[in-house]
Amino acid sequence: MSENKTTAPVLYSYWRSSSSYRVRIALNLKGIDYQQVPVHLVSNGGEQNQPAYREINPLGLVPALVHDGQVVVQSLAICEYLEEAFPASPLLPADKRSRARVRSIAQSIASEIQPLNNLGVMQYLKKEMGQTEETVRRWYVYWVDRGFSAIESWLGSRHTGRFCHGDAPGLADCFLVPQVYNAERFDCDLEPYPLIMRITSLCRELPGFRAAAPENQPDTGIKGLTRTPA
Repeated sequence: MSENKTTAPVLYSYWRSSSSYRVRIALNLKGIDYQQVPVHLVSNGGEQNQPAYREINPLGLVPALVHDGQVVVQSLAICEYLEEAFPASPLLPADKRSRARVRSIAQSIASEIQPLNNLGVMQYLKKEMGQTEETVRRWYVYWVDRGFSAIESWLGSRHTGRFCHGDAPGLADCFLVPQVYNAERFDCDLEPYPLIMRITSLCRELPGFRAAAPENQPDTGIKGLTRTPA
């Protein structure tokens, strides 16, 4: 049961969005009941471009979380909000040095890898810049390799237990697993990253991660959604 005594959070999400995936994992690990509203990023010209959704997030991006009248956007900000609003089952360590390490890993994924590989960037490279599928794929692989090489190095420290930090899944794991999912979609070579893959494999065995996986979302495979975010 959720510890929220007012209203359950509403998550505007897309099944294959890695940013949405992160937040779904965080919600599940913290045991928060929530309502999910699918926003299809491709069908109908992209439901994120509809006026109703732009009122929620003027950037037209997912995820967006609505809770007690507060709209929170950007996955890292949402996860930090959940930590404060629902302090049980924390995703961040207790001491400041450890919190800084975990945030550094999560922020590196959120700022240095995923934004350069998201749907809008890929579409712009193809449609506006006239780049071929192969050129865009090389772009994708370059930024994944650059980011994963750094993360693999950080995971080699003594602070990395069974998971990214210690022996319980936390914020860094919430960000890592969706990025690996994306890399697998684009056939990136992940053999050079044994620590990343070990942790990802372990996380995927946990119910909270399984329930958040793209293939288990209500809008998986649905095309032409007609529901408008309310």
